[in-house]
Amino acid sequence: MMGSDGSRPTDHLMWESGERRRVFEGPIFDVHTVRRTSRDGRSSTFIEVAAPTWVTVIPWYRNEQGEPMFIMVEQYRHGSDTVTREFPAGVVEHNEEPQSAGLRELGEECGISGGRVTALGDVNPNPAFMNNRAHFFLVEDVRHSGEQSLDENEQLEVVSVPVSTVVKQMGTGIYDNGIMMIALGFFMRLAAKRPELLDVYKEERR
Repeated sequence: MMGSDGSRPTDHLMWESGERRRVFEGPIFDVHTVRRTSRDGRSSTFIEVAAPTWVTVIPWYRNEQGEPMFIMVEQYRHGSDTVTREFPAGVVEHNEEPQSAGLRELGEECGISGGRVTALGDVNPNPAFMNNRAHFFLVEDVRHSGEQSLDENEQLEVVSVPVSTVVKQMGTGIYDNGIMMIALGFFMRLAAKRPELLDVYKEERR
């Protein structure tokens, strides 16, 4: 029977976990094999990618014309062999809170800081084989606070882009990063409650 929120019982779909072995240890993620058994008796070995917690921040502000803007970064991505335009993002370090990690990444990648921070949500990036979570935050009242502090092999440029442009183009061309699509989805859900995040403030409205 389906609940009022659209949910329904799923316990019968759960698999019980058995032996877990690490078969690869890497600088970005580890790979484990996990033995699992279904409720109806089937048993097999599956792959599990053990990655750290990720965080993405969406820096938002208005330009002098009152237009909502995002601060984004452009960088080369080795997996796709392309340059992408993304919101600042990174890895949550050991014993670090996701929000603190997001603000740290914002300072390191963009040389900016923010005032008002809104937690947008967190998801598993790909539950088919990944065990980590990705957290998303909106950061408002952004201001320049220093210079970039990039890792040895990081090379990125900071750009300001109209929110309307990102909404129209996300998922195409240079906006070719699925995690950023998730981030924008969280942003748009908040914007449904706070339409000023999308509205252009005309002179007469000030």
